[in-house]
Amino acid sequence: MVTIAVDAMGGDFGHAVTVDGARLALDLLRKSGILSKEMLRFLFFGDGDKISEELKKHIEVAEITEIVHADVIVTNEMKPIDAMRHRHDSNLGLAIDAVARGRADAVVSAANTGAYIALAKTILGTLPFVERPAIPAVMPHVNGKSIVLDLGANLECSAERLVQFALMGESFARSLLKKESPSVGLLNVGAEEMKGHATVQTAGRLLHNISKHTSTADGEAHTKEKESLAHSYFNFHGFIEGNDIFRGVTDVVVTDGFSGNIALKAIEGVIWFFFKLLKDSMKDSLVSKLVGLTVLPTLRKIKKTIDPRLYNGAVLLGLKKIAVKSHGGADSFGFAQAIKVGVQMVQSSFLEDVEKRLQLLPEIQ
Repeated sequence: MVTIAVDAMGGDFGHAVTVDGARLALDLLRKSGILSKEMLRFLFFGDGDKISEELKKHIEVAEITEIVHADVIVTNEMKPIDAMRHRHDSNLGLAIDAVARGRADAVVSAANTGAYIALAKTILGTLPFVERPAIPAVMPHVNGKSIVLDLGANLECSAERLVQFALMGESFARSLLKKESPSVGLLNVGAEEMKGHATVQTAGRLLHNISKHTSTADGEAHTKEKESLAHSYFNFHGFIEGNDIFRGVTDVVVTDGFSGNIALKAIEGVIWFFFKLLKDSMKDSLVSKLVGLTVLPTLRKIKKTIDPRLYNGAVLLGLKKIAVKSHGGADSFGFAQAIKVGVQMVQSSFLEDVEKRLQLLPEIQ
């Protein structure tokens, strides 16, 4: 049995999207063979009356749902410090606390990032050596998918924090992308070893040390039949550039939250610009319209591949429990994907794996 705590009121659309998203998630999980209805349960936190009214439209979800009323609703505009004051009586605080107390296995919310991270870090706690949670994203590339982190939780990062991101991102890729030995790249202004500022240079040296350390330990592990993931090979590729992300050069891309967030927004803008140009060009003439009709199936296939809703659901890496952040503007389908990610993480050994991986940190200092 997997129990998901859902912040029903978070995001731009609140309970209308979160409840319908639960319905779609149930279908997704069932059709993909991940989980049956009998093995799934929801706890919805928020305005009890509104949630109850919305659940009347989705009886199948209502049958496996418990509503927990909250007197205070964490809005998109609420500051983290105000959210902290209401950790015991708000929809978001109560949802996270349900995971901390073992009533739920994971929490999913589209609440504002600052409030969510502040509450999750305080209530759930962070793993050893982790200073602050990181936000990853799954991005498509020519060969499949990659993990990119951090995307805004940590605007300024020390070299040690970038190394933490690399270890956590590698474990995340192992669990979500099913990669046995995910390759890790450090985003830089060039792939050459002498490129980049002091922080990136130091992080690169530390990651190279981990790679060498685990390369030796991996050989010993096979002879001694060790089971500790902490000493399995860490595949550090080295520095990569921004245009390598969609080429699939590495399975994990590590950067600070400032650069990562700018990169993400730039990518979203380019995709929007590309499709706008195509749409506008198809209106130029009758010939353009006819050509547009012939390539429409291909364009739909491309759009489906890069549809951001398919990649919604970022696990807050570094916490002791599973907390998934949905995009605030996600629709029902996007929110369903975030719930799916939560279920997949519960079913994986991710938390144990990442904690073991972080044991490498003191060994290479």
